[in-house]
Amino acid sequence: MGAVDDYFGTLDATTRSLFERIRQLVMEVVPAAEQETSYGMAALKYKQRPLLGFRVAKQHLSIFPFSPATVDAVRGHLPDFDLSKGTIRFTADNPLSDDVVREIARHRVAKIERH
Repeated sequence: MGAVDDYFGTLDATTRSLFERIRQLVMEVVPAAEQETSYGMAALKYKQRPLLGFRVAKQHLSIFPFSPATVDAVRGHLPDFDLSKGTIRFTADNPLSDDVVREIARHRVAKIERH
């Protein structure tokens, strides 16, 4: 097991299911992604660079694409979501769409490949 599996194992069933779906979609786009930690959170990495982090807060769930440019790239698809420079917040009642998750993964990989 890796850091992401360990973290997901601590979550309630609904949250775990939502995060598992996001991980599954990211792994479809980036099969070489690995489970690690980054900036103190469970994360997927690609080529030893942070790809996507996961975190639960009291009022929401968050993913961290580790790139303000990636958040900006999907901002137009997320009008009802709480976004910050490097964070996308959502809830079980308003989860991220599969297409947006795939777009986040593709954008992040392209950014990693350029560096």
